[in-house]
Amino acid sequence: MRLFALMAVLTTVDLGAGTNEIGSDRVRRVYILPVRDDIAPPIVYLLRRGVKEAMEAGAEVLVLDMETNGGRFDSTKEIIQILDQFEGQTVTYVNRDAYSAGAFIAVATQRIYMAPQSVIGAAAPILMAPGGGGVDQMPATMEAKMTSAVAARVRASAEKNGHNPQVVEAMINKNKRLEIDGQVLNEEGQILTLTDVEAAREYGDPPRPLLSLGTIRSLEALVEELGYGDEDVVRVEATGAERLASWLNMLSPILLLIGIVGIYLEIKTPGFGLPGIVGLIAFALYFLGSYVAGFSGMEWLLVFILGLVLVALEFFLFPGTIFVGLTGAALMLLSLVMAMVDVYPGGPTMPSFGQLRLPISQILIAMLGAAGAVWALGLILPKTSFYDRLVSSTTSGDRHVGELAREQTARLGQVGVTVSPLRPGGKARFGEQILDVISQGDLVDRGRKVRIIGHSASEAIVEVID
Repeated sequence: MRLFALMAVLTTVDLGAGTNEIGSDRVRRVYILPVRDDIAPPIVYLLRRGVKEAMEAGAEVLVLDMETNGGRFDSTKEIIQILDQFEGQTVTYVNRDAYSAGAFIAVATQRIYMAPQSVIGAAAPILMAPGGGGVDQMPATMEAKMTSAVAARVRASAEKNGHNPQVVEAMINKNKRLEIDGQVLNEEGQILTLTDVEAAREYGDPPRPLLSLGTIRSLEALVEELGYGDEDVVRVEATGAERLASWLNMLSPILLLIGIVGIYLEIKTPGFGLPGIVGLIAFALYFLGSYVAGFSGMEWLLVFILGLVLVALEFFLFPGTIFVGLTGAALMLLSLVMAMVDVYPGGPTMPSFGQLRLPISQILIAMLGAAGAVWALGLILPKTSFYDRLVSSTTSGDRHVGELAREQTARLGQVGVTVSPLRPGGKARFGEQILDVISQGDLVDRGRKVRIIGHSASEAIVEVID
């Protein structure tokens, strides 16, 4: 389990990354992953899940069943990085179209096959307009920079996997003239697009296919060509939840903010009710998004719950112990970070700074936002009628604001002892009851006698009497 990712060093096995050789520890299994629609976060999440499943199963071959018109370059880079994690053979089957980002992903695999009448190419970068669709004319400097950056990235993938980088660059750069064996395959000013027949045509000495290793009539025939049977095939299907995960992960800083504010308000109001429910739902959606996106398993949700329980014990049963609450807070923070860290089977057990940067930045943004929201709510909420309803709804049974007010009036003048330091808030014991209290701005040590002189919302205002 990934729960122990930061606590232990696992023994890894060299499986021959970057080669076509199959290690003896692999099983005769082919994983087929569909690449459909636009290349966007939902496709990234599907492929991440499929690659991790294939790695955990020790599969020999990963096949991308591709039919796409292209999509986002940031998502394409993520997919290329994901494919690099798989240490067996990687294959693309162009089922119909592999335009733009689809072509980039195809050359990130070791082998390319194509269906009859399929095409690949037309991969020039396009600047997307705010309302969707491409911009017809880009400034020349911007176009040159985008083309250069994309071409360099894709050339690196092509070279790594044994594809002709000149062919790939001609698909990206309209200023690239492609000539092989005295034949001009692409004129300057054009973007190279190849049919299955053109991509499989051989050039050079010794002869080598231009890009595709051949035209295969169907995916089933490709599996047979690779030397496998139907019993060896595992198909990873889209669940539809990937699109939900895309929205949830986009909103993850907001979900964290809502969760932090909700839990804080729950601690500060009597009973259990609306703030706690909203906070827990927000955190649950945060972990659901990371789980569906393939970042982590649900074990980090369990770690978060354990941390939350420890924090609750600190506040309600063992006030002033500090260690219990700090341990719980550390577990909650660790789980929130690790839930968004992309960990692969057999990979490094310690996440890199690059892996931690995104979740840590999101958590910092959420914490700063939550601090501002709590400060604003502390000023505004007690003055509204909603606060009375909130306090009433979070108390048990038929307890109302009037009853709470009578209890607070009856406590005036009561003397108790602080059971935690007041900075200026904390807890104090009055008889058999432990209350949330706040000093008048002074720092008060644990074990000091205090008297209740008033109330602020649900907290008792106290003064030191010795």
